[in-house]
Amino acid sequence: MRHLHRALAALVAVVVAGTLAVALPAAPSVAAGKPWVERAQKRLNDLHCSAGRADGVLDPWARSAVVRFQTRHRLPAHGHLTDATRKRLYADDAHRCDVRPVPGGSGKGRRVVISQRQNWVWLVGAGGEVRAQQGMVDLPSALPTGWHATGSYCGRPARVKRNSSVSGTLWLMNFVRFAPCGVGFHRIPVYKSTMRQMHPDWYLGTNLDQSHGCIRLSREMSLRVWEFTEGHRTRVRVL
Repeated sequence: MRHLHRALAALVAVVVAGTLAVALPAAPSVAAGKPWVERAQKRLNDLHCSAGRADGVLDPWARSAVVRFQTRHRLPAHGHLTDATRKRLYADDAHRCDVRPVPGGSGKGRRVVISQRQNWVWLVGAGGEVRAQQGMVDLPSALPTGWHATGSYCGRPARVKRNSSVSGTLWLMNFVRFAPCGVGFHRIPVYKSTMRQMHPDWYLGTNLDQSHGCIRLSREMSLRVWEFTEGHRTRVRVL
C-alpha cells in the first residue's frame, strides 16, 4: 500500500507540473530584440546617425542615434521611435545625421557656430566653407546665446593643452576658452586615475547628458578646434 501511495503521488506531481508548464509559459526575455527596432537601427546607421549594433534593442546608444536624427529633422528630441519619427526616418529624403547645414543667422566669415538645439558645432572658414562639424555635449543654462570669442578671461589662459578640472580628478584636454570665466571647448573629460573618458562618444550630439558648462567634444573634434583657433582670436556664435 505504501508503494502504491508513492506511485500515485509521483503521478500527480508529473501531471501538475505538465499542467503548469502549459498554463504558465516562460516569460520572454526583457532584452529580446524587436524586428521593427532592428530595422530602425539599420536605417539610422545607413544615415550615419551611429546607432550601434542593430540587435532590436532600444538601448541608450540606439536612443542617442534617434536623438541625433530628431534634431537633424527638427523633431522633438526625446529619443523615442514615435510614429512621426519613423515616418520621417523611412522617407526618401531623410538626411544624414553627421552632415548638417550651418544654421541661418549665425553670421558670416571665419567663426565657430554652436547650436544648442541641435547639440552641434561647426568650424566655418572665411569663405563660408565648413572645415569640420560634429556633435557636442553642453549645459545650455551656463552659456548665453550670442557672440563670444576665444581668448583669455578672468586672468586665465586662453589655451591649455592639458587642463585640470576644479575637482582635480579629470583632464580637460585641448582646452580653448571662449567665454568668461571658465567656459571653453575641450575633449570629453578623462579620469586622471584611469585615462578613460567619463562618457562615450555616442553621447555627443544629444541631450542625454550635460556638461558642467563647457563644450565637450570628441578627441578628434577637440583637436580640430585647437588647430582652427590657433593664432586667431576666433569669433564664436552660440544659437
